[in-house]
Order: sequence, then structure tokens, then C-alpha cells
Amino acid sequence: MSSHIKEKRKGKTIGIGKSFGTFGELLQGVGTDELNYLITLPITRYSQVTFQSRPDFPDLIVSPSHRMKSRQIARLILERHGLPMGGMIEINSNIPVGKGLASSSADIVATARAIDQCFDLNLSAREMEELIQEIEPTDGVMYEGIVSYYHRVVRLRECLGPVPSLSIVSIDEGGEVDTEEFNKVSRFYSTEEKIEYDELLAGISTAIKQNDLKTMGAIATRSAILNQRLLKKRQMEYVLDICNQVNALGIVITHSGTCIGILLDQNDTVYGHQLHKAYHLMTELQGEVTIFHTRL
Repeated sequence: MSSHIKEKRKGKTIGIGKSFGTFGELLQGVGTDELNYLITLPITRYSQVTFQSRPDFPDLIVSPSHRMKSRQIARLILERHGLPMGGMIEINSNIPVGKGLASSSADIVATARAIDQCFDLNLSAREMEELIQEIEPTDGVMYEGIVSYYHRVVRLRECLGPVPSLSIVSIDEGGEVDTEEFNKVSRFYSTEEKIEYDELLAGISTAIKQNDLKTMGAIATRSAILNQRLLKKRQMEYVLDICNQVNALGIVITHSGTCIGILLDQNDTVYGHQLHKAYHLMTELQGEVTIFHTRL
């Protein structure tokens, strides 16, 4: 261990890390290569973590105490780099838990970044992925913009481009889904389904790169419909009807969560009218309606 690193560690005992959440996935499926993938949709909801190194502590304190995956990633990083194992992890997040909005992934990445800043480790995204592999599947929130991501093996597929200015009028059907348990279940996909998922992945990748919002919305809608056999959204048909009534881009879901959202282009000349109408129509359904915005 270099003296430079030691000096840095003595002079800096606190680090702060931050990560955004995502509104489910624009697309999620399995291709003919048998790999599970997803396409992220970053939103302006965040987990911010403060890490304080406390060599006088025998172990780690996490607040809130149930965020155990932040403790896991912290222990892995501290052990790998031969650092004191005592410390305090404080998590401040406005990402709802159990809804498919990447709350757990955001906590883990924000914790890793906080420890990285505290000790000037210069963790690469790949090193972070190697550590996260030992904990759970993840949503690719360590990368900026929209990415296609192999979430079960925790590996980047492709960075697709910046996030367009979108709003999501969402309804939460209630309850919680444990994403880790959901991803452990092996599901059968026919050859025809895998071929379609290949085509959808190619189509949406091109659409994102070309800022083709209509195609993005259409493919997100198709993905939502295909996911019905895996995790049914009870009010899907009603939300599809509202989407058509307001002439929205399409719908997007949290594939392993509880939310359905209507995608709106903030730059559309009728955006205000669409937003107002979609919101009021959605409040007539069963569930909590929330408006999310994409992270630019």
C-alpha cells in the first residue's frame, strides 16, 4: 500500500455517493443467445449514501438497518482493499422500495461510490460489477444514459445514448416484489419469443440512438404486453386505453415490479394537455398515481 494512499486515508474519512433509479425497463427479455437483458430508463429519483470510516467500530452500522445489501457491498470493497472494517453507512433515498424502480441497485451503487470517494479508490464500473455479482442481479445504474444490460450476469451490453425528456404517469398496483427472488425463477421462452426479443432489442437500440421516440414507445408497449404472462399487471388494458386516449408514446412497466406508466414526450406541443388528462384518467383506476421524469 503506497504512502500516498495512506496519507489520503488519514485526511479524508467521509465519502458521499449517489445513484439514480430507473422506471422499470423500456424492454426486458431473453434473446437467442439465452442471456437475459434489459433496457434502462433513468429517472430523477436518487439514493444518496454517506459513508464514514470508523476504525474504532468493530463492524459496520447501516441506517436504515434493513438496507443489508449496502452492508454487503461495503464489506466486499473494504475487504478487497484491506481497509478498516468499521464504519457508518447512512442512506437517504426517495426511490420507492419493492416497486421495480431499482431502489436496491441504486443503494448498492451509491454505497460503493461513497466508499470509493472516501478512500480515493478509483473503482472502475467493471470492478463494481464484479463485486455486485456476489450480491444480486442489478439494473445497470452505474452507467450514465440509457444502456442495454445483462442484469442477471451483471454486465454491460451497450451504452445506447442520452435519455430523452420524458414524463411517466405511473400507477402503482400495490404490494411489493422482491426483484432478487423474481430473477431466480427460471422461465421458459419459446424459440419464436427469443427471436422476437432479438428483433425488439435491435429495434429499440436503433430507436434510442436516433431519438425515435415513437418506436421506443411502441417497443416498450410490446415488452409490457409480453411480460403479462410472467408478472401480470391487473389494469394493463385500462392503462393501454388511457394511453390511446391521450395519444401518448406508449406504456412502460416495471417488469419485476408493481407499476405501469404512460410515456409522454415533454417536447410535444400538447404535452401539458396529455399530462393533465392522463393523470386524471389514471386516478380513476385502483392504485397510487405518481408522475416521474427522466434523468437527462
